[in-house]
Amino acid sequence: MNVDGRWRIVEMELWDQDAIDLLDPAFIEIGPGNHGSFRFIAVEGWMDVRSVERDGAPAIEFSWDGNDECDHANGRGWAALSSDGSLMGRIYIHGGDDSSFRAVRS
Repeated sequence: MNVDGRWRIVEMELWDQDAIDLLDPAFIEIGPGNHGSFRFIAVEGWMDVRSVERDGAPAIEFSWDGNDECDHANGRGWAALSSDGSLMGRIYIHGGDDSSFRAVRS
């Protein structure tokens, strides 16, 4: 099993679900060719993805560029496949917040 595909973000450390889904249902999508995207609250990012392994599980590490409430934003993050089939990771906003997240396949 790999992490490619569209995942629905169902939980974040810093925000409740109403906040996470402010604009639309929050997601992270990992596509072919080292590309991906995500959106939660008013943060939207386009990712440069690298496949890795974390504790023997399929995982990704990524940098991202995008916006936060229409202001330029960027950062980094990672995500790994959990034993229950969910995607667990952390997104860092450069010079700002960082939060863990949990996502399930859409």
